[in-house]
Amino acid sequence: AIDEYKPLDATTNPSLILAAAQMPAYQKLVDDAVAYGKKLGGSEEEQIKNASDKLFVLFGAEILKRIPGRVSTEVDARLSFDKEGMIQRARRLIDLYKEVGVGKDRILIKLSSTWEGIQAGRVLEAEYGIHCNMTLLFSFAQAVACAEAGVTLISPFVGRILDWYVANGDKKTYEPSEDPGVKSVTKIYNYYKKFGYKTIVMGASFRNTGQIKALTGCDYLTISPKLLAELSKEHVKLTPTLSVKEAQACDLEKMHLDEKAFRWHHNEDQMAVEKLSDGIRRFAADAVKLERMLKVHIMLLPCTA
Repeated sequence: AIDEYKPLDATTNPSLILAAAQMPAYQKLVDDAVAYGKKLGGSEEEQIKNASDKLFVLFGAEILKRIPGRVSTEVDARLSFDKEGMIQRARRLIDLYKEVGVGKDRILIKLSSTWEGIQAGRVLEAEYGIHCNMTLLFSFAQAVACAEAGVTLISPFVGRILDWYVANGDKKTYEPSEDPGVKSVTKIYNYYKKFGYKTIVMGASFRNTGQIKALTGCDYLTISPKLLAELSKEHVKLTPTLSVKEAQACDLEKMHLDEKAFRWHHNEDQMAVEKLSDGIRRFAADAVKLERMLKVHIMLLPCTA
């Protein structure tokens, strides 16, 4: 898909890695990761963890051979409430990339947009020069806190926001301009541009091409191969719906969020609370499945002197 659509950047997450790791075409990467985990030794748990980190990096390095920009690699979702754990794991991933000849300038470390994740992002950016992509972002409070933390990029989820409103409300279909996910990203984009934040807004998790077209002009969009295929068949001129000029004219008030204010404002958004926790659980579950798969491989791989 990358070879066909030639994107600038690419992203991975535990669910995508789990799916790819089960494809015959990528068994060599799995074997190499398992051999690496075994070589480092330690307990079975440590071998699995090292093999898992290595697998994420091997997939990322393969993707980087095909794109000019950056790849996003995710820190284990089970560390979502462990600031120091996220910092340590992020630095470990960057070290693993360095071992295969990839510099940190081509990597975005993905962190859950919990308070702890956002503060981990602040430290990684300011103290280590590690660029971060804040994922599982659903609330305006999360977006404000990320901007204040000075992270490189945020991934507000459009489709999952729509999913929640469809599942929990009477309205089952939305015009793109009225789509709750589209409106959320539009507000975040306008806020960032009005107040001069450098953090990149990358709309993510799309359910249809209408959502994508409604966010034309956004800094970045991350789009699945399926929707890229649909877009490639359309031949229409798109007019940007988002612009810096219009954003600067918006009637928005600047906010400052310390931890207490962040937790309150985020908690006031029922959709965001539910989707953040659900997203963390889903990514964590796929991480567990991936580790089970690696455990089987580790048990089957013969020890070599």
